[in-house]
Amino acid sequence: MATINVGKLVGFVAVFVLGAFAGRAYDRMTSVEAQTPARVFELRTYTAPDGKLGDLHKRFRDHTLRIFAKHGMTSVVYLSPMDQPLAQNTLVYLLAHPSREAAKASWSAFINDPEWKKVSSESQVNGPIVSKVESMFLTATDYSPLK
Repeated sequence: MATINVGKLVGFVAVFVLGAFAGRAYDRMTSVEAQTPARVFELRTYTAPDGKLGDLHKRFRDHTLRIFAKHGMTSVVYLSPMDQPLAQNTLVYLLAHPSREAAKASWSAFINDPEWKKVSSESQVNGPIVSKVESMFLTATDYSPLK
């Protein structure tokens, strides 16, 4: 008759039980993810008047990102074109929102925020720092690493 190594048996049972619990936790997690609506992304492109791109970057760096966060907007990335002529006057950024409706509500709160109104006004004492804004809403593809 073979002898049973109690230590190995306990270890096996522990791994089995932990694995079962982990599997159930994973199943619950994936079912929650499946029920959660996908967030939306907003790609925005700002064109600055000649000589004003530095002022636009300063406003974003010093104020805008923080105020976005205050109103539920998630900053994903801020980018500067490398090629001319866009490198001289363009800021591109990506925000994430829980939904288009949430984006609309966040933008409304942002635009009406007294702090933003003050920052916007103060940053334009020497003239406008944005001449054009483009916005596009996007959803992640099923194969996108970022969702």
